[in-house]
Amino acid sequence: MSNVLQQLAVARREKRPCGIYSVCSAHPWVIEAAIEQALDDGSDILIEATSNQVNHRGGYTGMQPDDFRRLMCDIAARRGFDESRIILGGDHLGPNPWQRQPAAEAMSEAKQMVEAYVRAGFQKIHLDASMSCGDDPHPLPGETVARRAAALCTVAEKAAGEQKPVYVIGTEVPIPGGATESLAELSVTSREAASETLAVHRRVLEEAGLAQVWPRVIALVVQPGVEFNHNSVVDYAPERATHLAALLNDEPGMVFEAHSTDYQRPQAYRELVHDGFAILKVGPALTFAMREALEALSLIESELVAPQKCARLMDVLEQVMLSDPRNWEHHYAGDEDAKRLLRRYSYSDRVRYYWNDPRVKLAVDTLMANLREITIPETVLSAFMPDQYRSVRAGSLRHDVHSLILHPIREVMGVYAKACEPQAL
Repeated sequence: MSNVLQQLAVARREKRPCGIYSVCSAHPWVIEAAIEQALDDGSDILIEATSNQVNHRGGYTGMQPDDFRRLMCDIAARRGFDESRIILGGDHLGPNPWQRQPAAEAMSEAKQMVEAYVRAGFQKIHLDASMSCGDDPHPLPGETVARRAAALCTVAEKAAGEQKPVYVIGTEVPIPGGATESLAELSVTSREAASETLAVHRRVLEEAGLAQVWPRVIALVVQPGVEFNHNSVVDYAPERATHLAALLNDEPGMVFEAHSTDYQRPQAYRELVHDGFAILKVGPALTFAMREALEALSLIESELVAPQKCARLMDVLEQVMLSDPRNWEHHYAGDEDAKRLLRRYSYSDRVRYYWNDPRVKLAVDTLMANLREITIPETVLSAFMPDQYRSVRAGSLRHDVHSLILHPIREVMGVYAKACEPQAL
């Protein structure tokens, strides 16, 4: 299936650029929505786990790479989707989860993680050793980044069977997961910086005896000028990235991978694919849409279900986030009211770290059970979920609570899917 990714550069050379969107989420409903989208499109699907989310020690989801793969395959089987059409990727695989440790220790953990990913059958590996570890200088020299990436690549090649993975190199600025600083400071990667990243990685891989790997280095992560923070989005401006698009003329086997593309306008995705950003990452926007759906359903519940039976999901979620602030307290600033709003509504959607909490899961289950016992009147659905109401009236959406949750997620994915279709240069 890695051939699907390698064909992205071929399509661009043939003046018919196309793309693929990468679903960066471990939530089962997001995965199910993605598989539904792929079934409707007749396409393959790229699903990625991050180094913090899934690793050999469990990550914040509690899943190791084998567990993540089984989850994908189980959902695919239930939906009748051929699991051979799922492309699994590992995002930002490097020392990031252990960067507070000395470099030697952090890299030892990173190597074990990469080995676990490859042995589990992940076909797309993003080698990212760009972060400084506990005893490193800031920022990390490019030569050091490349040598650590080569060390991780060596592990991956040894762990792979006959089906070798494809690789992505480079990293975006700012750090993964959405910006926390002023978006006014956001800069597009310069052509010189992108060229230098490619040159040093190619040289270091050759020096490490990995010259045969370079044709499988399919993409470079750069900053095309798209980003979001808690309340704002930087929209893609093609004129700011023309120098990057031109660089691909000198790298015919390469495309760009764009991270943090969440919340862009639909036309931006077409423009990104046209300009060579053929791999589009999306994550928080999907769980953001899911949270909005669950919040709307919670409001519907309060209108239709006896108060003593209500799950009060959003109240439970707030209580859980306050009792365990580790996943948001260092990201959200301001007074208590500002932080309250950010906990629920931030574009960075750090709510997504809490859906696996047993208290939250129980509240979700209770909400779902309550709404399955009743029929939501169309007039109430219109008041709280107008887009879904229109789809129900049109006959294109089933009027059941599960479908009402998946539909907003599908709306986000549908924009990406349309933009990734082949287009003419």
